[in-house]
Amino acid sequence: MRTYGQYCSVAKALDVVGDRWTLLIMRELILQGRCRYTDLKDALPGIATNLLAERLRDLEAAGLIGREDAAPPVATTLYHPSEAGAGLIRVLTALGEWGIRYMAQPADRDEFRSHWFAFPVSLFLHDREPDGPPLAIELRTTDRPAVIEVAGGEVRTRVGTTPSPDLVLRGTPQLVLGLLSAHMTSAQARAAGLEIEGDVAILARLQPADPR
Repeated sequence: MRTYGQYCSVAKALDVVGDRWTLLIMRELILQGRCRYTDLKDALPGIATNLLAERLRDLEAAGLIGREDAAPPVATTLYHPSEAGAGLIRVLTALGEWGIRYMAQPADRDEFRSHWFAFPVSLFLHDREPDGPPLAIELRTTDRPAVIEVAGGEVRTRVGTTPSPDLVLRGTPQLVLGLLSAHMTSAQARAAGLEIEGDVAILARLQPADPR
């Protein structure tokens, strides 16, 4: 393992997770749970096959991930975050919050995966009426659909669909996030091309009162 050779907790952390792709691999394992090698490769567009294998070996040696055999009849290895690796959720959340300022204008070649909605949704949306009825918001972008589920004061995001969504947002990730974060009004989002079906007023229960 390469090291900065500094007796500092920041430097020690970067000795372990500072290499390119390492934190994004941990993002996938934390968001998706147990993953096959092919799951990780698909969720990390641009990573070289040999580099992914190298990073997984390094993370396992550092005690941040573990591996196990999938249940029969599937003959594959599943990777999962260790307790120490799962603790990086706080780091990833802080990085995600800090990095939102750079998402206003995505590059033309930027790729997107629906489960990546989890980090911005957890930052923007909070249930301010925990005793209110459950809500389901379906997000449809170029990737698989995702669902925001609100119940009992908790807001959760998962990949998939829901039978009777209260609200459906269809468009680019930029427009979906612009509306969810209250940086765009529904009228502005519609004018920019976002398709909205259902009761958009339910977002008032979840959105920040003073968006940054």
